[in-house]
Amino acid sequence: MATTVNWYYHRKNCNTCKKMEAFLEDQEANVKELTIANKVRYDGEKALELAQAASKVYIAKGKKLYAFDMKKDSPSDDELLKHMLGPHGNLRAPVVVKGKTLFVGFLEEEFTELF
Repeated sequence: MATTVNWYYHRKNCNTCKKMEAFLEDQEANVKELTIANKVRYDGEKALELAQAASKVYIAKGKKLYAFDMKKDSPSDDELLKHMLGPHGNLRAPVVVKGKTLFVGFLEEEFTELF
């Protein structure tokens, strides 16, 4: 069944982004807006704007999945940024916004259940 993705942020030549792209194809996702991270960088302030506009945030980092309910128990800005930003202080890729849910990184099994 096709699904709609509001925004997809990815980096060219990124293995995790390629996995996310394959996942989105399997989900028959209709991507409304595509942003290439190599050309448009999101700093901490922009990353927080994305998270604060979401009701749920899922961040895959390594083999761990961090889940934040932004309406019931919103984490501190520092906690969010610790997981959302890469070593250079920019938003990690891939990132998907689907409705009011923000996905950062990629873990296929967990994202399949959540998607």
